[in-house]
Amino acid sequence: MSGNDETDLFSPVRLGPYELANRIVMAPLTRARGDVPQAITAEYYAQRASAGLLISEASPISPQGKGYAWTPGIHSAAQLDGWRKVTEAVHAKKGRIFMQLWHVGRISHPDLQPDGALPVAPSAICATAEAFTEQGRKPVVTPRALTLEELPGIIAQYRTAAKNALAAGFDGVEVHGANGYLLDQFLRDGANHREDAYGGSIANRARLMLEVVAAVVDVWGAERVGLRISPLSTANGLTDSNPLPVFQYLIEHLNGFGLAYLHVVEGITGGPREVQDGFDLDILRRAFKGLYMANNGYTLDLARQIRKAGKADLIAFGRAFIANPDLVERLRRNSVLNAPDVETFYGGGAKGYIDYPSLQDA
Repeated sequence: MSGNDETDLFSPVRLGPYELANRIVMAPLTRARGDVPQAITAEYYAQRASAGLLISEASPISPQGKGYAWTPGIHSAAQLDGWRKVTEAVHAKKGRIFMQLWHVGRISHPDLQPDGALPVAPSAICATAEAFTEQGRKPVVTPRALTLEELPGIIAQYRTAAKNALAAGFDGVEVHGANGYLLDQFLRDGANHREDAYGGSIANRARLMLEVVAAVVDVWGAERVGLRISPLSTANGLTDSNPLPVFQYLIEHLNGFGLAYLHVVEGITGGPREVQDGFDLDILRRAFKGLYMANNGYTLDLARQIRKAGKADLIAFGRAFIANPDLVERLRRNSVLNAPDVETFYGGGAKGYIDYPSLQDA
């Protein structure tokens, strides 16, 4: 690396109680390889353990939280056993791995729900989205609005899942508050039309997310908990009339916990990074008092720029990690990257999952 390319992306960084080997994070990536983690799941994560931090694919916290076929949850004994093999494999490679805790809310389908029940949401508003069922993609249905009496049970699902992740040997957890799933649905006025303590004002709409974070922190300690948000994303048909004050309020109250990090999808999830309507992400960056993890369409050059400008502490890469198990080394050497096979992203077996060559193989 020439002198003018100096960067600390590949230098160790402190995250809570851990010293990560570098500032490069493997973003959570749904791969739909089974409801229970398999031997190939452990191999897949172990292959990528040179990342400073791995974040697991989103893991349903309960049968009700599931919205995609073949996504490994964290609520049954078999799932815990499968995930334990994953964490052991990652730790054997001296890696660190957090589990992402997921409830999809309305982004589901009766085919994926216990007893064919309706998916749940803050309000009975149908999203413009599709659910990935075992029979293929199907439009989501109008969900059932959760009653006030049910919300302590939702928080309890997160608490139990956090305990299960601890028992499975993870190093920490990330609460999935992004991309139009349940906690994001409560936060946004496009999906939340409630008239009780969990709807209306920003404080009310943020209440469930903050209560879930508090429950998870109670299990793990704040220094081993992160939160993922997507302030600008319209993923899964989610909208908000004025997101900036919503996220300013949220971050102001997150600062009281002292979380390990805030993981921010910059722009549209899996889409353009451009910020619409004058929304200033720097306001949120400056407001958050912990480590800021940036995500969405990052390249080596962009990651270097953002680090040099002090605009992120950690950089999450997604698709690049699918096709490049040794992504950190490839970035360090500025090597050519393998191209991912989009056809094998979701579902299937070893092909397009654990068979991408490393530089060493090449």
